Formats: sequence, C-alpha cells, structure tokens
Amino acid sequence: MLVGLIHVLLGYAVISGLALKAVKIVAGPLETFEVEEPPEVEEEPPPPPEQLDEIPPYVPPPDVVVENLPPPPAPVTTVRTPPPPAPPPRVVIPPAPPPPAPPPPAPAGPTQDPQPIARNYGFGQSDYPSASLRAEEEGTVTIRMEVGTNGRVENCSVVSSSGHDRLDQQSCRLAERRFRFEPALRNGEEVSGVVTQAFRWQIQR
Repeated sequence: MLVGLIHVLLGYAVISGLALKAVKIVAGPLETFEVEEPPEVEEEPPPPPEQLDEIPPYVPPPDVVVENLPPPPAPVTTVRTPPPPAPPPRVVIPPAPPPPAPPPPAPAGPTQDPQPIARNYGFGQSDYPSASLRAEEEGTVTIRMEVGTNGRVENCSVVSSSGHDRLDQQSCRLAERRFRFEPALRNGEEVSGVVTQAFRWQIQR
C-alpha cells in the first residue's frame, strides 16, 4: 500500500514538473509583426478611340485615247563630194648613162722570172741532216719557191719528193733561210715570182 502511494506521488511529481515546464515555455513573450500590403496599382484609362478619316469614294480616271501619229520625216542631209585631187605631175627619170667602157688592158711587157744569185744557191755536204748521213739517205727533191719583191723565198713546197722526209724538209728550210734572188720584173717593175728547182742530195765518199 505504501509502495503504491509512493509510486503515485512520484508520478504526480513528474507530471507536475513537466506541466510547469510546458507552461513556462508557452508563457514566454510572443513577437508580433505587421505584414504590409502591396500598394494598389492604379489602372491607366484606355486611350480614346482613333478617329478614322473619311475615305472618299473611288472615282476611276477617264480613259486616255492614244493616237498613233506618223513619225516625222527624217531630215535630208546634202553631202557635197569634193572633186578628186588632180594627179601629181609625172616625173620622168632619164635612163642612167651606160657605164664607161673598161680601159683596154695594158700591153704585156717582157716578164723576167726571178734569177737566183749564185751565192749559197744549192745544198752541200755540210747541209746534210746528221740522221740522213748516218742512214746514208740520198735522192733528188724538186721544190717550188715563191719569191717576193725583196728577193727572199716567202713560201716553199715540195713538188717531187726525194724519198726521204728529212731531206725534203731540210730543202725547204734552207731555201727559205738562205736563198736569194733577183726579183722578177714586169714592165720594168719588180714583182713577185715563182721558181721551181730540182736539187740532188748525194753523200761525198
């Protein structure tokens, strides 16, 4: 019995404490605030209706009559053609005179061939090439010599060989270096001439 009473008291005390706490929480100050309402928007009055101009009734334009007029006549232009110019006077060129006849050839005077000067004309034992002496080369060579107005041999060529090139070359070499001539004459004047001569190469034993 006592135990049950204690339980009842404890339960009451617990319930009373909770109720007090709940009352204290609820009994606190309440905050209040005012809610502002948005301002009312005044509606603009509608614009006045547009006044439409009165459109006059459509009146069609009068018909236009187009007359096809003939084209105006083309202007006549008179062009005067000048007379053709007179032809230029004809120039008559006289024919050229014939060329003069060539002068008659001068009469051929006596011609004298170049004459050799006896001095040093010909080949001796001392003119032999050494190789030709050792080979005992001999023979007759014919050479053609062109002699100038100064009496010297200006050009030499072999007409007939001796059979040995060394003797042929030595013949022309000595003729151009050593031979002297009296120049050829034509009408008393010195002219170039040609002399053809044969020479014998022979070893003296």
